[in-house]
Amino acid sequence: MGESQGCHYISGDWLSDAPNGMVAVENPSDGSVIAEVPAGSKSLAEQAVMAAHDSFECSSWAHEPRLRSAALLEFADVLEERADSIAEMMAQENGKVLGQARHEVAAGYGEARYYAGVARNVFGRTFESGVGKLSLMTREAAGVVSVIVPWNAPVTLLVRSVAPALAAGCTVIVKPAPQAPLTNAAVMACFDAVESIPKGVINSVNEYGIEVGTILSSHPKIDVISFTGSVRTGRVILANAAHTIKHVSLELGGKAPAIVFDSADLEKAAAEIKRGSLALNGQMCTCVSRVLVHDGVYEEMKARLRNLYESARVGDARAPGTEVGPIIDKPNQERLLRIIDRAGEEAKLVVRGTAGGNDLSQGFFVTPTMFEIEEVTHDLVQDELFGPIVSLERFATEEEAVQKSNATKFGLAASVYTNDLNVSMRMGRKLKFGTVWLNCHNRLLAEVETGGYRESGIGRLHGIEAMNDFLETKHIYYEVNG
Repeated sequence: MGESQGCHYISGDWLSDAPNGMVAVENPSDGSVIAEVPAGSKSLAEQAVMAAHDSFECSSWAHEPRLRSAALLEFADVLEERADSIAEMMAQENGKVLGQARHEVAAGYGEARYYAGVARNVFGRTFESGVGKLSLMTREAAGVVSVIVPWNAPVTLLVRSVAPALAAGCTVIVKPAPQAPLTNAAVMACFDAVESIPKGVINSVNEYGIEVGTILSSHPKIDVISFTGSVRTGRVILANAAHTIKHVSLELGGKAPAIVFDSADLEKAAAEIKRGSLALNGQMCTCVSRVLVHDGVYEEMKARLRNLYESARVGDARAPGTEVGPIIDKPNQERLLRIIDRAGEEAKLVVRGTAGGNDLSQGFFVTPTMFEIEEVTHDLVQDELFGPIVSLERFATEEEAVQKSNATKFGLAASVYTNDLNVSMRMGRKLKFGTVWLNCHNRLLAEVETGGYRESGIGRLHGIEAMNDFLETKHIYYEVNG
C-alpha cells in the first residue's frame, strides 16, 4: 500500500498500519466510496512526534537556510508537475470545483517558492549598550510543529503552515482532515520526492476520532501548533496546549460581510459576491455570508443576486462548467437543508436552496440560498453556516454599515464595494476584520498576511509575519574582558 491509498508518512516511510481499522473516503458528488485509508492512532502520532523531535535535534536542518530554500523550491517544482492529478483528486475527494482546485494547487506551489526566498533572509540584530557590551539577538527555529489541516483546502492550508515552518528550520507533523487523506498523501509524496529533506523533517498521520489530534496538541515534545478549523475545536486545542504552554496559531471561523454602497459598480459587485460566496460551495471561512446593501440600490442588487444564484450551474465537481459542487458529506447537507427550512420560517427567502433534482440525487448537493433579514442578533446572522447560504441586509448610512458589519463574534474577512475612495479608506479602517478587500473578494496572496480578529483566531499566516509563529528570538550578551 503506497501514498495513493492515503497511508501515514513517518520518517520517510509510508506506513499502512491500521490499529483502528480502515476508513472509507467518499466522493461527495455521487456518494461513492473511492478508497479506504488506514486510521491513525495514539501510538502512530507519538511515533511521528519523536521522529520530528529526533530530526530537529540530530540533523543540521535548522542550521542550513540554503538547504531549506533549495528543498522548498524542489518541492514546489514537484507539486507543479503533479498539479493536474492532485487537483483531480481534490475535486473527487472534497467536492471542490475543478477550476478552483487547480487554482488552489497553484497557490500551494507559489507559497512554497515565496518561503524558499524567505528562508535565506532570517536575520537577527546587534546592539551595543555600552563600551565593550554587545547584545546579539538571533532568530532560531522554534522546534517541532504540528499542523492540523481542514478538508476544505487540503493543499493551500497545508502548505501555508508547513512552508514557513520548514523555512524557519522547524520539523513538522501533519494531521490531515479525515475527509481528504488522499490529497494530503499526494502532497506528502511531493515532499518525499525531495531527497535533500532529512528523514523525519516532515511526517503525517491520519486521524481516528480525536486520538491523533489530542497527541498533536498536548505532547510535551510539540513546541508549536498551527491549526485551521472551527472555533469549537480551536478552544479544545488551546486548552490542550495550555498544559505545556505551547505557541498556538489559530485560524478559525468567519462571517464575512460584503458591503455594497450606492456608488458601487453593481454588476461587478454582484459578480464578485456570487464568486466569493460560492467558493468551495460556500464552505470556506472567508466566503461572503452576509450581503449588506445601501437602501438606494437594495432592490436592484437583490434582483441581480437572485438571477445569479438561480442560474448558478450545480453539478459534479469535475464536470466542465460546474460552478457549485457538492457539500462535503451527507450530515452537513442535511444540516444546511434544515437551516434553509428555518430561514423560510424566521426570515424571508429570496432564493430557496434545495438538494437539487434527480440528476444530483446521489450526491450531497445544496443549491444557493439567499434570505432577507433585519435582526442582526439573529443566529442566522451570527453563526457561521458554512454552505452556499447568504443573508441580505439593509443599511442607510456608513455608520450603520460599520455597526452591522462588526456586530458578530467573527473578524476574519470583509469586502467593500464603492467607487468613492474616501468611503473605501474609512471603511477599511473601521471594519474589525483581518482582511478588507475593496471592490473584490477572496484575493489571497502568499506575500500578504491573513488572520482574524476576535473569535476568528490568533496570529497571522502568509507573508513575512507567518514566520513569527515558528521562530524564537534569543538574546546573547557579551562583555569584553579587560
